[in-house]
Amino acid sequence: MTSDELQRIAAYMMPSLPACVSDLGFLFGTRQGVPEFCAVAHRLWQDGMFSRLLISGGRTGSSPIAEADMIAARLIGLGMPETALILETAATNTGENVRFGRARVAEVMDLAAIGSVVVIGKICSTRRYLMTMQRHWPGLRLSVCPVNYFSVPDQRWHEHAEFRSRVLGEFDKIPRYLAEGFLQEIRGCPAYPQLAPRQPR
Repeated sequence: MTSDELQRIAAYMMPSLPACVSDLGFLFGTRQGVPEFCAVAHRLWQDGMFSRLLISGGRTGSSPIAEADMIAARLIGLGMPETALILETAATNTGENVRFGRARVAEVMDLAAIGSVVVIGKICSTRRYLMTMQRHWPGLRLSVCPVNYFSVPDQRWHEHAEFRSRVLGEFDKIPRYLAEGFLQEIRGCPAYPQLAPRQPR
């Protein structure tokens, strides 16, 4: 894969939409890099980027504890008040994160008053998060604070085996997920790059 192709993939998969002050923070659940995720969310809250944070994530893998509950406990330990958190504990995939999360927010806030959301999630999944938001919660002004929990800087993603594998895996999913109606493209971001066929990884 050429340097140009790697740059085009990175521009598509990890678009730059710098976090800005928003009506709501939305943290996509995870069991990887939890300390890094919580540190980022806590800092954004301290900086006044949002007053309420939706954390969406159910029971995944073999753990009996929902991702949202695990993350919330750590954030409370860092000093975030429980009243700032909105927990959604049933979602097991990204579409459910958004659909169930939106419904959970509607229980405690006026959805009509939410015009902007800052997304917090894995850097390798940034594009999929944003496209899922566009599909299932359209009309929002989106910004993003991607969390890089790998041991290399963002621009060196292709040099780290796991980072590279995750980005390319996400890249390969996009056309199929679009065709199946799980995602919707985002205006103002680069189009899906057409690359030369590559050898199976």
